[in-house]
Amino acid sequence: MIHDSPISIHGQGPTLAKLAVQSNEGHWPVPEGTILAPLWKRIAAYIIDTSVVMGILLIATSSWIAYAWNLGALFSAQWYFVLVNWALIIGGNYLYHKYAVHNMGRSLGQWWFGLAVVREDGEPLQLMDCGRRSISKLRYLIPLLNLIFLFIDGRHIRRRHTHQSSIDLACASIVVIENSLPPAKRQGLR
Repeated sequence: MIHDSPISIHGQGPTLAKLAVQSNEGHWPVPEGTILAPLWKRIAAYIIDTSVVMGILLIATSSWIAYAWNLGALFSAQWYFVLVNWALIIGGNYLYHKYAVHNMGRSLGQWWFGLAVVREDGEPLQLMDCGRRSISKLRYLIPLLNLIFLFIDGRHIRRRHTHQSSIDLACASIVVIENSLPPAKRQGLR
């Protein structure tokens, strides 16, 4: 017996409630049961990631990377040295965030807090999207202006039902609690 009822009692297809939420929100289908990452975990993960990159750069450059914050050197004959250090910081952060998320589905800081970065439908991010996300994250490195960007994105994360920052919206990603993803969607995470 075939029913034309819009209500599904066997779990097949969308229910009226799901359709109503999707049309109300006008957004994408989050995998059922997925929990979006809270703001404090995202900030703490970013601090760990920045510490990892800076630690590697400190070791690799024998602490010369610290000259990036020497404003006196900017107005001396060694101004180029400050620019080279900033190029290393920007390049290191870009490469780290791009390839960590592409290869592991998250950065080390996000791994520490049990987070994952996925597309809005729960699938892994493509390399191009990881690159866009990584370039956008570079604005958090600009001294003083980073506080403004953090405030704006923090406000977006708190106010949007999707917990997406402007960076997430630009590359159609979400940051989720890893264990809340369906098992099939967790396979690409390391």
